[in-house]
Amino acid sequence: MQTPWESLANEHILGIAPYEPGKPIEELERELGIQWAIKLASNENPLSPSDRVQKAIAAALPNLNRYPDGSAFYLRQALAKRHNAAPEQIVLGNGSNELIELIVRAFLRPGEEAIIPHPSFVVYPMIVQAAGGIRVVITLKDYRLDLEAMARAITPLTKLVFIANPNNPTATIVTAAEVERFVAGIPPTVIVVFDEAYIEFAMGPDFPDSLAYVRQGRKVFVLRTFSKAASLAGLRVGYGIAQADAMALLHRVRQPFNVNSLAQVAALAALEDDGHILECVRMNEAGRHFLYDEFTALGIKYVLSRANFILVDVGRSAHDVYQRLLREGVIVRPMTSFGMETALRITVGTPEENRRLIKALRKVLEEVRSA
Repeated sequence: MQTPWESLANEHILGIAPYEPGKPIEELERELGIQWAIKLASNENPLSPSDRVQKAIAAALPNLNRYPDGSAFYLRQALAKRHNAAPEQIVLGNGSNELIELIVRAFLRPGEEAIIPHPSFVVYPMIVQAAGGIRVVITLKDYRLDLEAMARAITPLTKLVFIANPNNPTATIVTAAEVERFVAGIPPTVIVVFDEAYIEFAMGPDFPDSLAYVRQGRKVFVLRTFSKAASLAGLRVGYGIAQADAMALLHRVRQPFNVNSLAQVAALAALEDDGHILECVRMNEAGRHFLYDEFTALGIKYVLSRANFILVDVGRSAHDVYQRLLREGVIVRPMTSFGMETALRITVGTPEENRRLIKALRKVLEEVRSA
């Protein structure tokens, strides 16, 4: 039975489950009456923004009575220089989430198809369904995107293909050679969206140069973000790179002031602070290997990660382990919503947070086994 409001709603959204963010630290601390909880649930950078970024934000505070630069002129100029592109090829978004929505709104007509890997970023199917598109879901193979199966799924109705690289929640990549074979067979009527939110943690000789496809004039979008390695998740600033005429279409549906003033100055300062990125990447690499060793000692299976999080299989109810970890002041992310009943996604934290996680996980697993 529909509610009166549901009877008036766009029918495409009625089957969409609202996105559930990771449990906030403040909420858990209120519930337990503690002040020492840690959050390893949302793939956030455990380090604060750099001093350079914080100073830039402080300097911008007196001007918050003014609207932000609607064109993000200076940030787009800096990004264009960094990526050897024209400013007209850059579009800023309120996080890369908004860019995904802009692409879908601009190009996907009702009844057209979007190919989506599963499990992957939950925003893809939500936005496609809201636009009246058809979701063609392709299951991962060995925790990795199955590009061959995704290519076979393309039909005359296909308009978009989403490639999360590294993928969330598995933290795996598809390689340069695999992507090259995939892109070579894509019809000119299909747009490929490379979502590279975690690219700084994944770089290596096997990682694809997706921007090369932009330079070749192919129908691709490359999405990046300042939320992860740059420690700016709270300011929500992402960017996309594509052909200028494609970006001109996104500007038709983009809100005028979609990236706020503080986000713009913070991102600009972060672009000038490669040292902070390097520090974060190095800490993450060391943390991953520490957690690999500890998971192995605990008898926990895990997927080798190319991001700042690890998918683990605890071999029993992930929801139960998650709830028990909460009582230890540790927030992780159960993967039951993806149909992975025994899997947790765990963000790599600071060395201290990683040690606390392992201590709590060891205690919880002993409780579960004895029970």
